[in-house]
Amino acid sequence: MTQPQPTTTPKLSEPKFGFNEYAERLNGRAAMIGFALALVIEYVSGQGLLAWLGLS
Repeated sequence: MTQPQPTTTPKLSEPKFGFNEYAERLNGRAAMIGFALALVIEYVSGQGLLAWLGLS
């Protein structure tokens, strides 16, 4: 015998932290901005980012 299926879907609230859609989108945008800034620093200074920071 099968159990009856629910007729409505519960409305769940978005979690405030963790892996949710908003956090992933924000992290992706921050990564793209950081990568673009690293390319700009390398182009303007003529040396790599690590050398510009004095780490290599």
